Amino acid sequence: MKKWCQLLLLSMTFVSMYCNAQSSEKPSTNPSMTCPASLNFKFPRLQDEQMQDLCQYKGKVVLIVNTASYCGFTSQYEGLESIYSKYASKGFVVLGFPSNDFGQQEPGTNKEIADFCKNTYDVKFPMIAKTVVSGPNANPLFKLLIEKTKTSPKWNFYKYLIDREGNVVNAYSSMTKPDSKTITSEIEKLLSGNK
Repeated sequence: MKKWCQLLLLSMTFVSMYCNAQSSEKPSTNPSMTCPASLNFKFPRLQDEQMQDLCQYKGKVVLIVNTASYCGFTSQYEGLESIYSKYASKGFVVLGFPSNDFGQQEPGTNKEIADFCKNTYDVKFPMIAKTVVSGPNANPLFKLLIEKTKTSPKWNFYKYLIDREGNVVNAYSSMTKPDSKTITSEIEKLLSGNK
């Protein structure tokens, strides 16, 4: 009987050790398992057309903007870069999507667009290769943004805001400057965890 009790105690110890080891394992880092639908896309990067997985921005507050180099709103690059540099360390990112959809105001190649952004506005926030953001041929991310907000880009520099959980929380017209109180107060609220 004593031997049987010792075996039972020993087996319980092993079970306990196994359970503790299992619980201390790191959770899966597979992006497809943890990435929100709003960021579960891959696009070529503007500068070198290397594929970029947007899941790398999960857990961040994200402002998505369709851009153009020859538009009356092109100076908004300054405001975008300003808020990116101000809030990046707190978990914020701007993602730029150059598009020729509106007024054919982004006619250049990816290299020409990248050079313009760097040389004219010293853009450091991530930029995606030239793409379609409206109509039936819109890229899948913009189709999702349009579906979630019930509003499609009306012109260049239309903006969509995504919270840390990947929820699409707002859309802003081209008229709303990226560094306006309207947008920055919402970014600050989302960064602090308030909704």
